[in-house]
Amino acid sequence: MFTSGMDDLVVFIAVARERNFTRAAARLGVSPSAVSQTIRGLEERLGVRLLTRTTRSVTRTEAGEKLLLEIAPLLERIDAHLSAISDLRQHPSGTVRITADEFAARHVVWPKLATLLETYPDVVVELITDYGLTDIVAERFDAGIRLGGIIDADMIAVPIGPEMRMVTVATPGYLARYGTPRRPEELTAHRCINLRLPTHGGLYSWEFGSGENEFRVRVGGPLIMNSVLQILDACLAGVGLAQLPDTQVRPYLDSGALTEVLGTWSDSFPGYHLYYPSRRQQTAAFRVVLDALRDWQAPG
Repeated sequence: MFTSGMDDLVVFIAVARERNFTRAAARLGVSPSAVSQTIRGLEERLGVRLLTRTTRSVTRTEAGEKLLLEIAPLLERIDAHLSAISDLRQHPSGTVRITADEFAARHVVWPKLATLLETYPDVVVELITDYGLTDIVAERFDAGIRLGGIIDADMIAVPIGPEMRMVTVATPGYLARYGTPRRPEELTAHRCINLRLPTHGGLYSWEFGSGENEFRVRVGGPLIMNSVLQILDACLAGVGLAQLPDTQVRPYLDSGALTEVLGTWSDSFPGYHLYYPSRRQQTAAFRVVLDALRDWQAPG
């Protein structure tokens, strides 16, 4: 069964509507001889005459009339769909799906999105909070946001924030009652608030470092939670010690509501990155979201 190329059909429609090879050629930006060759080749492959040519006119045969009436609307609809898809790359519109943990969603993403959504009213951001290591391809997300050290190597990762520290904190009241740990190993004798990791179901081991010496401590205590925001609330209530991102607890350290301990054992680590598949075709909506999130100033 013969299937004509799109280009041949576009040439046929131009000639059939213009009823003139020269005008059709000018409209298409090609030579009249090229148009004539294309029509001749199309007719030969179809095995039917589509146009009747004389020295004065070009008229459509019955087969040509039928082809024009049936094919032209289809090609116009295809062209409209292609233009709409192309416009998604040029004009910021459509939905961008992002997965992020709760802390990143609140403290890293939202401050930038508030302005972006005002500027681009046709952009919709679907932000799903999840502490697990989400497979963004399988789950049909456009991008994910996680700490830089845990992103797969086959992803493009763009930093969207500065380096961070996990700091160990407690209320002054807790420290007055239970004492202040001087070394990480002493935490095993303290009341610590644990974080349940969703991906593997285990508990987060508190991380420490001093120079090149990095290690983890498994702590215990009266409370296990699956959200750093909940852990912060519990820590502020004096339940126990917590290990949280420095940017999250900075206002409480500044106000004196919390006190940092074991500060000499707290090292910096890569901050939040936005990551997406390397083969991803970027829409205009995705680009403006990416540009907004990576617009941050590293400390000078």
